Amino acid sequence: MRVSVIGGGTITEQEAATAEQLGRRLAERGHEVVCGGLGGVMEAVCRGASEAEGHTIGILPTERRADANDYVDTAIATGMGNARNVLVAMNGDAVIAVDGGTGTLSELGHALDFDRPVAGLGTHRIEGVAGIDHVETPEEAVESVERRI
Repeated sequence: MRVSVIGGGTITEQEAATAEQLGRRLAERGHEVVCGGLGGVMEAVCRGASEAEGHTIGILPTERRADANDYVDTAIATGMGNARNVLVAMNGDAVIAVDGGTGTLSELGHALDFDRPVAGLGTHRIEGVAGIDHVETPEEAVESVERRI
C-alpha cells in the first residue's frame, strides 16, 4: 500500500521523532511513503522509511527533482507550488497527517474528497467533519489506515 504522509515543513524535535518513527513503521509493514518531498515532516518520515529500507516518493512543488530531501528515492517535480498538494493526497491509498499548517489542512481536505482513510497525529481537528481518526502514536496511525483499506 502507498501511504501519503503530510505535515509541516517546520517542526519541533518531537514532531520530527514522531514522523521518523512513522516512516520506519510504514516501511517495516511493507508500505511505500508518498510525501511532498521537502523538509520537516516530509524529510523525517522519509529518513525513517529509508532507515528501514522502505521506498519513498516525493511529489515536489518545484521544477527540480534535485530539490527533494536526501531520503526521497523517487522525486517527482511538478512546478505547481502548493497546487501539488492534491497530487500528494491522491497518490496514497491512505493519508496520515503529522502536525501541519494550512498546506496540511488543504491536503486533509483533498484526502477526504478522495475518500481516503485518514489518521491524524497532533493535526487539525475540523469541527463537523468526520473521517479523520485522531490517534496518539505512529503505530496507532498505521493500524488505523491499514484496517480501513
